[in-house]
Amino acid sequence: MAETATAVDIHAHVVLGELFGAAGAEGPEAGRDAEGRPWVRIGDYVLRGVDYQGTAFMDPDLRIRQMDEMGIALQVVSPNPLTYFYTLDPDAGVDYCRRHNDLLAATVAMHPDRLRAFATLPLQDLPAAVDELERAVTRLGMLGACIGTEFGTDLDDPAMDPLYRRAVELDVPIFVHPAPTGLGRRPVDGRLRRLDLDLLIGMPGEETLAIATLIFGGVLHRHPRLDVCISHGGGAAAFLYGRLRHAARTRPWSPDWLRRDGSFEELFHRLWFDCVVHDQHSLDLLLRRAGEGRVVLGTNFAGWDQEPVLALDSLGPVLTENARRLLRLDRGARDKPFDGTVPSIA
Repeated sequence: MAETATAVDIHAHVVLGELFGAAGAEGPEAGRDAEGRPWVRIGDYVLRGVDYQGTAFMDPDLRIRQMDEMGIALQVVSPNPLTYFYTLDPDAGVDYCRRHNDLLAATVAMHPDRLRAFATLPLQDLPAAVDELERAVTRLGMLGACIGTEFGTDLDDPAMDPLYRRAVELDVPIFVHPAPTGLGRRPVDGRLRRLDLDLLIGMPGEETLAIATLIFGGVLHRHPRLDVCISHGGGAAAFLYGRLRHAARTRPWSPDWLRRDGSFEELFHRLWFDCVVHDQHSLDLLLRRAGEGRVVLGTNFAGWDQEPVLALDSLGPVLTENARRLLRLDRGARDKPFDGTVPSIA
């Protein structure tokens, strides 16, 4: 690691042991099978082969040591997408999110110079979600919210507009990260429950769908100051860029404002993307389609698909500056100022 670390990682999840069993029969629950292999259960969904106990997911001190080894100066931690719990009844969902955010804020406070947080929101109760965003930002010092893609209301539904407006008023971004199939409110696609296809294909599909919905559904048009960052490089959106642009110009449902030359491109370039794509050619395509100024560092820290930080050597300063803009690290007084440096590592 270089003597001075500056990298800012915006894609890193936490698991809060105090919340095991907090959703009743839904979990979360973790354990090991007869052969010692770890598993995690949420409702009837079981994720196998990912260990939380004794890892950076649950140990903040270990997280900091591993951040030092990778050259990460600041990390924005967000809820594990398995634990959005959008299927809980509204009162239980609100209670869970408040408890989660309080515990996450306490965890971040253990390393205030190295960790920040995105809040989780009870999106099954949208007015409560607006209130929790406000509380998390103004009282807990969080930098925005992390939301899923499938919670019973489409991202472009007008019912979502108060949440988007409040994010703009609070001057915070929204980080969109899907959950595996079966943890939302739509029927489970059984094809995606085999061979980890919900993680390999389902999540990128949800991210691509989210981007199309935000653009075609008018969210970015209605909220020109809204900043949304999409996980995993936006799924397949960079590859499908030309097809999506062609649809915006030609399909009968496309509104006049989207048909105009350059309109689709302008809205696509309003989005932000992390760099968790696992392939240099994929990253190159994302950078061309989104522009270098809209890509930030993400690692999925400690996860099964932790990114080897393909772009850090060549684009580290650019990604760091982008993250500072996205997260408003140089504005406001709600957080202790972060100067982008940590002491030398012996």
